[in-house]
Amino acid sequence: MADQRRAPRLDQPREPRGVRLPRFDPEAFGRWSEGIARGMGTANFIVYMTVVIALWFGWNTLAPAHLRFDPYTFTFLTLVLSLQASYAAPLILLAQNRQADRDRVSLEEDRRRATMQKADTEYLAREIAALRNAMGEVATRDFLRSELARLAEELDEASHRRQRLERRQQERAGQHEMGGEGLDEPRDDLDGDWSRDGRPEVRDV
Repeated sequence: MADQRRAPRLDQPREPRGVRLPRFDPEAFGRWSEGIARGMGTANFIVYMTVVIALWFGWNTLAPAHLRFDPYTFTFLTLVLSLQASYAAPLILLAQNRQADRDRVSLEEDRRRATMQKADTEYLAREIAALRNAMGEVATRDFLRSELARLAEELDEASHRRQRLERRQQERAGQHEMGGEGLDEPRDDLDGDWSRDGRPEVRDV
């Protein structure tokens, strides 16, 4: 059976030939670098490092010559500290860059929220102004109370006048039934002999 080779796909880019570098997760590496930078920025790291260097000096100075692994001038210690400084600086810069990115995202979010709050405040201010203008054309509670009180007084006065007029008409009807002549009495505005301006009303004869 012939060996069938897999045909290359034209919808995918060709994989580069050569040495493949190891891939890593930038996010995980960033969190790891932030953890190291955060640990190096504490007082515990300085205390522990001072203790290690003091022990290093003491061992390589006071210990027997055949047990000293880094005699004076402490070349190996200098190399270790140089390597530490060489790796610490990029890790701290990487942590600072990630923090700057987070601060920029947070600042943009705060700016967006501030813009939304400003728009909402302007909208509410316009609505309040519109309500004030509308309330200027609406009758208030005190105005309604005063109008209702005045209307009630007018209704009471009209009711009293109607009662007085009905009472006078009943008295006149009783006098006509008895055949007697009515007594001369001054007539008021309810009898119609006085006009509204106080002058006597002229009747046609």
